[in-house]
Amino acid sequence: MEYVLYEQKGMVGIITISREKALNALNSVVLEELNQTLNAVNQSEVRCLILTGAGEKSFVVGADIGEMSTLPKVAGEVFSKKGNEVFRRIETFPIPVIAAINGFALGGGCEIAMSCDIRICSDNAVFGQPEVGLGITPGFGGTQRLARLVGPGMAKQMIFTGRNIKADEAFRIGLVNAVCAPGELLPLAEKMAATIAKNAPIAVRNSKKAINEGLDLDMDAAIVVEEKLFGDCFETYDQAEGMAAFMEKRKVEAFLNK
Repeated sequence: MEYVLYEQKGMVGIITISREKALNALNSVVLEELNQTLNAVNQSEVRCLILTGAGEKSFVVGADIGEMSTLPKVAGEVFSKKGNEVFRRIETFPIPVIAAINGFALGGGCEIAMSCDIRICSDNAVFGQPEVGLGITPGFGGTQRLARLVGPGMAKQMIFTGRNIKADEAFRIGLVNAVCAPGELLPLAEKMAATIAKNAPIAVRNSKKAINEGLDLDMDAAIVVEEKLFGDCFETYDQAEGMAAFMEKRKVEAFLNK
């Protein structure tokens, strides 16, 4: 890999976009390497992923404008599709993904963060969808995920004005879950990931699937999705052990993902 690093720490995997000289801008190579990295994650061992950017200046500054600047219409749509496919894969990846956001998260950087399940950021983080100032729209899901996360009015304000917001405002509007000092970012992400990883993995995965699928359905249909995924947890080792430990007033020995 040229621009994407992957490290496994026990049951937690850490993906780092490492194109620091370009502030971790997303080009076609980065997108392809992200896809390959997801392919390489050992889902029988890894129970939570962290996605971050190299250095403290930038999580992901956006899509590579140099690559986009001369694209014809068809190629522009293809580039958007390529990014959307990778980001949708992150969003629907079976195990949870935490974005650890350091510095700039603009355009495609904000969009890839929004494709993660949980977002925490350092207090120097800056978010925005500045695309209209470049003569384009957000193209990697920004018009869709931002409205779902912060509401249509706030999403339209951010996208139409192209104005950046700082970490405190991102927290206030619900774009991020937590804000911390830069030096605490990865430790906080790893602590949260470890907490998730200790829980029953089948239950965590089914919870993620239920939330994601239910958001696109009316309540009656969404409840059916939940019922099926709830039932799917039964007759597993982890369900039997978890409930036995509760009734016997002891700690769970281990969740075995089976």
